[in-house]
Amino acid sequence: MDLSTYFSPTLQQNAVVLTVILAFVSYLATYLSAQVLARRKDKLDLVNRRLNEFYGPLYVASQAGNIAYRSLLNKQGKTQSFPILDSEMKEWVLWMTTIFMPLNDVREKIIIEKAYLVVEEQMPHCLLDFVTHVVGYKAVLAKWAEGDYSERRSTIGWPPEFDVYVERSYAALKAKQTRLLHGALWRLWQRISRRKQR
Repeated sequence: MDLSTYFSPTLQQNAVVLTVILAFVSYLATYLSAQVLARRKDKLDLVNRRLNEFYGPLYVASQAGNIAYRSLLNKQGKTQSFPILDSEMKEWVLWMTTIFMPLNDVREKIIIEKAYLVVEEQMPHCLLDFVTHVVGYKAVLAKWAEGDYSERRSTIGWPPEFDVYVERSYAALKAKQTRLLHGALWRLWQRISRRKQR
């Protein structure tokens, strides 16, 4: 009896082994692809939440506040609100109570209630400075409600880097959202299209 016939692979045995290997490779590719897609979906979900619940509303409220502020300055023929003259006080109180503070309240609420959506590991100081600025104005408005107009502005100044931070963060998240929504082929097509336009 020749033992080599038992141990030498036949064509049929080779086909079975190849089929098992191909099935395993296919399963592995499917599994890895599913993992990549799941990670991408999780990243997109987080970016969407940050945009929808934090940076988007913060951006819109900030832009509206800036437009309103510039509009008031244009109306008064000024380039900055300080100093607030006695003749401008009635107008300033009206704009603060009906436009600026409601927008500040919206932004303050977003920052306080949705702080877990901040991109950075540490809370940016400009956000904390903004909340402190708003708190200062709440004290001023409480005095105004009692008829005391001796203070005209918050004792805590507006953080100049706040608007820059909000705009930059919003733009970065929108770009990340676009990258996650569109796959690598779309990005490659965009690069090729840009080069052709040059």
